[in-house]
Amino acid sequence: MDTSPSPQNPNEPKLRDHVYDGIQEYDQKLPNWWLFTLYITIVWFVVHWLCYYQLGIGSSDTEVVDKVVAEMNAARDKQMEAITDEQLWAMSRDPQVVEAGKATYNTPGMCVTCHGSDLTGMGVDPMTKAPIKLPGLPLHDQEWKHGGKPTEIFKIVRKGSPDITKGMAAWELVLGMKRVSEVVAFVLSHHKEGEPITKAPDAPAPAAPAAAK
Repeated sequence: MDTSPSPQNPNEPKLRDHVYDGIQEYDQKLPNWWLFTLYITIVWFVVHWLCYYQLGIGSSDTEVVDKVVAEMNAARDKQMEAITDEQLWAMSRDPQVVEAGKATYNTPGMCVTCHGSDLTGMGVDPMTKAPIKLPGLPLHDQEWKHGGKPTEIFKIVRKGSPDITKGMAAWELVLGMKRVSEVVAFVLSHHKEGEPITKAPDAPAPAAPAAAK
């Protein structure tokens, strides 16, 4: 009588002889699709490593995100170039925009330093507690040196005084267009649309029109 073990069914998975803790291991060849995936991944890694780390080809995720953000900011700034008085008045009635502008305005070293926390152009001497005149002009009244229309205020905050030795510096590069518009909206929130605008006595004379050629 033949007592030799019967041959293993070829359709059944092959197992290794050793057993550990009652567990056996498969002794099978990995599927081709799995091997091809592994090989392609290895090739991709080598190509990526050579191109990005050795040859400087391609951009990192950070660079891609920075580029997209810069493009978005540029598009927004371009849109802000064409902002109107009506849009700025509408922003001045938006509580979130006004609150953001207030936070920027009251940041130490920014608008509050020259114009005062109450926009009056007055402050308090830290030693004597006496009222003192700050370098900036009042922003709460109806008298304006460089124009009181929203777009004129927006322009002077962006580009600064025509004569920087006698007025405000440009804030566009420091704050960006969005925060400039928020600050202007905060200032306008202390005014009413349609109120009279008074020209300051020391306001610069309007530029003479260019002679026709």
